[in-house]
Amino acid sequence: MYQEPINIKAHLISEGERIPIDSKYASKYSLLIRFLNGKHFSHGTEFAKLLIQNKGENVELGPCRFLSETDINGYTGRLIFFNEVYDLESLLFKNKLVKLQNAFLNLPLVLAHKNDIKQSFKNYTANLSYDLSVYKNVFDRLDSEYQEEPENVKNEVQAAIIETEGKKFMRYLDDKIEEFNYFGDDFSEDEHKRHGFYFRKQLWNYISISPFMARTNLKPRGYAGDSEMMRMIYLNDYQGDSTFAKLMHKHPIEHPAAQAVRSRRYFITEALRNFEKYDPISPNENIKILSVACGPVFEMMDILLSPEDCKRYHFTLLDQDREALLEATQVVDKIEKQLETKICAVFLNESVRTMLATPQLKKKWGQFNFIYSMGLFDYLTPPVATGVIEKLYQLLKPGGEMVVGNFHVSNPSKWYMEYWLDWVLYHRTEAEFINLLKDSPSAKVSVSFENTGSQMFLHVKKPRE
Repeated sequence: MYQEPINIKAHLISEGERIPIDSKYASKYSLLIRFLNGKHFSHGTEFAKLLIQNKGENVELGPCRFLSETDINGYTGRLIFFNEVYDLESLLFKNKLVKLQNAFLNLPLVLAHKNDIKQSFKNYTANLSYDLSVYKNVFDRLDSEYQEEPENVKNEVQAAIIETEGKKFMRYLDDKIEEFNYFGDDFSEDEHKRHGFYFRKQLWNYISISPFMARTNLKPRGYAGDSEMMRMIYLNDYQGDSTFAKLMHKHPIEHPAAQAVRSRRYFITEALRNFEKYDPISPNENIKILSVACGPVFEMMDILLSPEDCKRYHFTLLDQDREALLEATQVVDKIEKQLETKICAVFLNESVRTMLATPQLKKKWGQFNFIYSMGLFDYLTPPVATGVIEKLYQLLKPGGEMVVGNFHVSNPSKWYMEYWLDWVLYHRTEAEFINLLKDSPSAKVSVSFENTGSQMFLHVKKPRE
C-alpha cells in the first residue's frame, strides 16, 4: 500500500493569477484540494494549469477542473484533469510523469503493422475470424436455450452438445491449424513475429475466452509454461464459462505438444526405473535426485508409490518461481499424507543465472545420481543451454545419469503454440541437442522420444571413475 503524501505545495493558475492550495493524493486520476487564503470557487471551475513541487522538483500539469464535494477531512473537493489526463500515482509515488493518452503514442505504428502482413495470411485470418464468430454465436445461442434448467440437467445437455457438435468444431480447428502450417514453413523469423502479432490482435476475442490460451498469452507470472499452465495440461478437462469457451480451452491441451507434456511425466519415471535397473546403487545408499525447473512435480506421485520409495529417494527440487515451489511442497505434503511417511526433499529457489554464475556449484548443491529437467531447455538459447548442461553434468556423480527434454523441430504443435498461444520455444534437432555436450567428450549420450514424437530427451551417462 502506498502512503499518502502530505503537504503538497501547489498553485492553480487562472487568468495569470497564482492561487495557493493544499492538496494530497486522492486516486490515480484525482487530487483532494482545499483553497488557502480564504479563496472559494464554485463546482466546475476550470483552471489553466497546476504547479506542484514533487520530491524537490517543480512540475507543471495542464488544464484542470474543481469538483466540489462534501468536506473530506478538511478538503473541499477534488481536482481532475480534462485535457491531458495524468497518472498521479506514478507521479507522486514513482516520480514518473505518465499521461493516460500515452497509450496512443504508438498507435500509428501498430495500425501500420498490417501493411507488412501478406495478403494470403490476411485472407486466412479473416476467414478464420468469421468462422469462429459464427460458431461462437451458435454455441452461445444453444447455451441460452437450456440456461434455466436445473444444474444437473444443464450439465448433461452441455455434455451432449460437446460430444456431438463440439467434436465437429474441434475437427474444424484441426483442419484450420493444418492449413496454417503452409504459412508457417515459408516465413522468416521476423515475419513470424509480425504475423503472430497480427493474428492474435484479430482473434483475441476468441483466444482470450479460453482459460488456457488466455493464460499463455497474458503470462501472469511473466513467462510461458508456468506451473498453473502445466496443471491445466495435466488435468486435460473442459474449463470455461460457456460451451464455446470450454471447447477453445480443451482443443490446445489435446494437441500433440500438450500430450507430450503429459507423456513426459511418465517418461521420466520410466527413465529413473531403468537407471536403477541397469546401474543399481547400494541398498544402503539413497538415490539423490535433482529436478531442474521442477514446477509442480506431479511426476513424484508416479515415482513415490510406497513408504519404501520415500526412504530410498532424496529429492532436490529447484525452480526460480516461488509459486511453483509452493505447489511442489503441496504435492509432497499430499504424498506424505497418503503414504503416512516423510519424504526427503530440499527446495531450492534458484535460477539459471545463479547456476551459471556460481563457480563451485558442486560444493553448494552437492552431487546427484539422477538429474532431470523436462521443460527448461525449450527456453534456453544455444549458448545458455550449453552452459547449463555443462554445469549439470558436473553435478552428476560418476555412474550417474541426466535426462533433459527439448521439443523437436518436427513438433506438429509448433505454429499453433506460437500464433495462438504466444508460446515460443527453442526447437532443436537431435544433432543440435547432442552438440550441447560437445565439451564433455567422456559423456555417453543418446536421444530418445516420448510417445507423440514431439519431444525428445537427451540421456547423458557419466562414466564411473
